[in-house]
Amino acid sequence: MSHTIALVDDDRNILTSVSIALEAEGFRVQTYTDGAEALRSLTARPVDLAILDIKMPRMDGVELLKRLREKSSLPVIFLTSKDEEIDEVLGFKMGADDYIRKPFSLRLLIERIRAILRRADLAAGGGDDADSEPKIIRGDLLLDPARHECRWRDVGVTLTVTEFLILKSLVIRPGHVRSRDQLMDAAYDDNIYVDDRTIDSHIKRIRKKLKAVDETFSQIETLYGVGYRYNDK
Repeated sequence: MSHTIALVDDDRNILTSVSIALEAEGFRVQTYTDGAEALRSLTARPVDLAILDIKMPRMDGVELLKRLREKSSLPVIFLTSKDEEIDEVLGFKMGADDYIRKPFSLRLLIERIRAILRRADLAAGGGDDADSEPKIIRGDLLLDPARHECRWRDVGVTLTVTEFLILKSLVIRPGHVRSRDQLMDAAYDDNIYVDDRTIDSHIKRIRKKLKAVDETFSQIETLYGVGYRYNDK
């Protein structure tokens, strides 16, 4: 099944070149030149993945992601410039799945899109092994990989694909420490590099979402200089 990609960038040259490349790979593409226009359309017509430029008029990519995250766990890739490091960190805290710095290779962008969509399809039950993967129950936490469902004390918690995979990696073996490298391997393909700060940002976001349901949540523990572990006691 062909996936639909939303491309949001105020640079029409990027819209044109990336659209041509994605359509050549079999994707359907919807293009927008500003965040406000994109928000209206994506709210009415959801897509499978969105690629957002950070710096845009009217509504920038960070604000657009914030608004989208109010109702959706849509996978998102940020396009950033070299001087936008602070915005990258903020974007990951808000639940972005990946980022690519400009100028970028179209082939690299396509590889990352496919990696994220594969994870999203598996999490949604669209992969060969999804139906056979059992639910994971650790105390008050329930993860259902086949349905990409997370529940804490029977209250639903909306996670992005990356957040879900990181949490799943932790809860599979409670009490065991998972290094940042191991969490990267669980959430990203081998051909995608992310630094330690990216994993830390995702962990903070997962904690925040679970604390929103239960302010006493403290099961994800940090072992400074080592990694993270899930304590279900």
